[in-house]
Amino acid sequence: MKYVTEFRDPALARKLAAAIATEADPARSYHLMEFCGGHTHAIFRYGVQDLMPENVVFVHGPGCPVCVLPVRRLDDAVELAERHGVILTTYGDMMRVPGTKQRSLIRAKADGADIRMVYSTSDALKIARDNPDRQVVFFAIGFETTTPPTAVAILQAEAEGLTNFSVFCNHVLTPAAICHVLGSPDPRDLEKVSIDGFLGPSHVSAVIGYQPYEAGAKLYRKPVVIAGFEPLDVMQSVLMLVRQINEGRCDVENQYTRVVTREGNRKAQSLVDKVMERRAKFEWRGLGTVPDSALKIRDNYASFDAETRFEVSEKISREVKSCECPAILRGAKKPTDCKLFGTVCTPETPMGSCMVSSEGACAAYWSYGRVRDAAPETAAELA
Repeated sequence: MKYVTEFRDPALARKLAAAIATEADPARSYHLMEFCGGHTHAIFRYGVQDLMPENVVFVHGPGCPVCVLPVRRLDDAVELAERHGVILTTYGDMMRVPGTKQRSLIRAKADGADIRMVYSTSDALKIARDNPDRQVVFFAIGFETTTPPTAVAILQAEAEGLTNFSVFCNHVLTPAAICHVLGSPDPRDLEKVSIDGFLGPSHVSAVIGYQPYEAGAKLYRKPVVIAGFEPLDVMQSVLMLVRQINEGRCDVENQYTRVVTREGNRKAQSLVDKVMERRAKFEWRGLGTVPDSALKIRDNYASFDAETRFEVSEKISREVKSCECPAILRGAKKPTDCKLFGTVCTPETPMGSCMVSSEGACAAYWSYGRVRDAAPETAAELA
């Protein structure tokens, strides 16, 4: 298949692996964080790590929007459906993420809440049109990639006069998270997390371009290479990072030139800017409170903001006991460092978001690593 098989060519992979092995200085190590969960899955699916020299190590980052959503926001979504009786719509990955006391959207649905999985914001708008006597809330999550469709949905709802449609906005921003990982690490991780360079996200950068990463690369002296999702994309990006590190450069380079430009998609950026603005701060699972790292709906579109339209209670939210998702998202631990992985925590019985999401690191280890632990504990002991 043109434009796919070319990036999975075994002969080219061997040449790239040889080039990386030749240029990687055996006297030093190269810890490279792949920010995006799509890269994590590509690395495991195609065995990219096995092609690297021992001193080139991948560090899994927080680049999974389902994974980084804090438990409190999920608990709030459950409350919107149960207490306010809205039709809550969201993408499929969110349905099984466990909240406080392992209560997920799918469990709330089983108990009678009207929660519906949608494939697009258009589906959510259709539900609002078809149910004029019901309030419909779209539970919006995602990085910059999925933000433009949410903005378009709000503009469409305004144009159609859909007064029963609103958005619970949880869109977060990638560059701020990368800077936070470098500038404000968790004190517990200072001796554990070592990052020499970043594989920058692909689809996010198609929207925002690669210019937004340049200030952080310069400030924190860490190179960034925007990498495509195919195995040869990842390997070429690793080679580019190794060369930058060897030369002492801290530039933002673009390997994914067939999709990404420096400026990004100006039209998409304009749509988002019209409808949304930055929050002063937002909580990320694993990273804590990150300044200027998320978006909220502007005041002139407040009638479409579920946070304005509905009130949610103050509550104590907490992770599942012993779940290491927060540390995994910071790159401080790997899934196999979690005693729940492969025992109580499996895709069928997830204890944390990293096992649920199609981009989660735990899901990648399970699907492709096939690593198992023994002696499972009971779910009751972990709640």
